[in-house]
Amino acid sequence: MENYFDLRLPQDEIQAISSIGLAHLGDAVYELLARAWLCSHGKATGKGLHRATVELVRAESQSARAEKILPLLTEEEAAVFRRGRNAHVNSIPHSASRGEYLRATALESLLGYLYLKGENQRINELFCRMMEE
Repeated sequence: MENYFDLRLPQDEIQAISSIGLAHLGDAVYELLARAWLCSHGKATGKGLHRATVELVRAESQSARAEKILPLLTEEEAAVFRRGRNAHVNSIPHSASRGEYLRATALESLLGYLYLKGENQRINELFCRMMEE
């Protein structure tokens, strides 16, 4: 039986996944981290918790947080980030610029990639840096 909480795929299988596929998975990874961060920091409760989560996972917020970690990325991680940023997206939300949305997609692609590699410690390290004020 697969353990999807601690999944590790071979590099060739990860490379076969599109940037959009990686971003799809990375979106869930980021949202789980954001929700856990909010709960553990007592930032909000009830309806406020949902609003705070939405604020953190919006493309504009993800884009700004991605900027904080760019200097920390390895060459491999930076290549995955660029690949995600260059993904062909069909629609962009009205609340974000094209650049913000593409940076958010790149961040999600990176998180999806690291998750599939089983690099949870690296994900946590980058996320903690993103959440620093």
